[in-house]
Amino acid sequence: MKITAKKRGLSMLAGGAALTLVLSACGGADDLGGGGGGGGDDEATGGDADCAAFEEYGSFDGETVSLFSSIRETEADQLQDTFTQFTECTGITVEHNGSGEFEQQIVVQAEGGNAPDLAIFPQPGLLSRMVGDGYLVPASEAVEANADEGWSEDWKAYGTVDGEFYAAPLMASVKSFVWYSPSAFEEGGYEVPTTWDDLMALTEEIAATGTKPWCAGIESGGATGWPATDWIEDMVLRSGGGDVYDQWVTHEIPFNDPAIVEATDMAGAILKNDDYVNGGIGDSRSIATTSFNDGGLPILDGECYMHRQASFYEAQWPEGTDVSPEGDVFAFYLPGVSEDESPLLVAGEFVGAFNDNEATQAVQAYMSSGEWANTRVEIGGVTSANRAVDPELASSDVLRLAIELLQQEDAVARFDGSDLMPSAVGAGSFWTGMTQWIDGEETQTVLDQIEASWPAS
Repeated sequence: MKITAKKRGLSMLAGGAALTLVLSACGGADDLGGGGGGGGDDEATGGDADCAAFEEYGSFDGETVSLFSSIRETEADQLQDTFTQFTECTGITVEHNGSGEFEQQIVVQAEGGNAPDLAIFPQPGLLSRMVGDGYLVPASEAVEANADEGWSEDWKAYGTVDGEFYAAPLMASVKSFVWYSPSAFEEGGYEVPTTWDDLMALTEEIAATGTKPWCAGIESGGATGWPATDWIEDMVLRSGGGDVYDQWVTHEIPFNDPAIVEATDMAGAILKNDDYVNGGIGDSRSIATTSFNDGGLPILDGECYMHRQASFYEAQWPEGTDVSPEGDVFAFYLPGVSEDESPLLVAGEFVGAFNDNEATQAVQAYMSSGEWANTRVEIGGVTSANRAVDPELASSDVLRLAIELLQQEDAVARFDGSDLMPSAVGAGSFWTGMTQWIDGEETQTVLDQIEASWPAS
């Protein structure tokens, strides 16, 4: 499948308790009173014309709202930039702190009575835990209205716990992508694969030249291992299908079920093969100590050809990298078993509040709006499934493709499985187990350990 030719025609896998993202691309930046958040004539004061889109959030004199997340480095700077005009118009300063230890630290801070005002949760399972422990407050009516307007019921459901709405969706991403160098493919005479067998044949062909076809990295501070869980989730979708995926995520089948063993070994055929990885870095075990941020960079030096990672990885390419079908890097859809089956793995983030202060509610409402979504997408490096987002604001063809896929009316996808599992597994034993697996542990042993860690209730 040439992704540029079929980007509007991927048929998504249906069946089971599918996450059906029924999203229509309606409205755009112009419908939102400015969309991209561009400035006007009076940038220093944010005059009346500039601030019209922000009047609903109120006026505050020198208030500060703290925001905690796992977002760091370039993406953290981009996130902070989304609040520039909001601060000018409302008087609220948003202080963001990003940490690679977010999943652990947010629990520590909440338990210690030092929680931030707002937090961005990448895992609905962790969000549910924080709600169950009594730390988060329900979202305001304004936040819920924005969620109802901009997001499908399925997306809203991930921010809902026991029938109460707590956290609005923020960003969304498509994970089933493989980054590559179009020029390197052209020079080597390689075609973008359309099936899993084609992908493995291409892998073998490249390896035969003496170059490692793949590069990868799963180190991510306290979240080390999560990129490997994405591999497993994509493989479960491809080898087992949607029904098996749903049963696995909800623990209707055990974590060490033969279907999950098969899917894990499918990923291991690449990730644990020293002939195939880790191009430009080391042997297969070096994946465990290679930063997620750096995992795909050897592509730019011709030391590997492919890197499986989500659409949001665009933000990790160095400044000046041409991300386009004829550029330095681009991405193709991670193929399914056949061309007729194209399952899509997606993920998202959700903004929850630890208090109901008016300034906190104002920032949460802004972050749940189409205005914020268009502003963030236009800054670059991310995607959103918010209906209000204009795909033309996307900063690359890959991200535009991701938005179009997310907004397809008949799009059927599966949310990141580890993010839906109980946090003790999804943000715990699954991460550590995959790190041990990359470091040489046997598949069955690792899956048995993860299964044993699943909470009894």
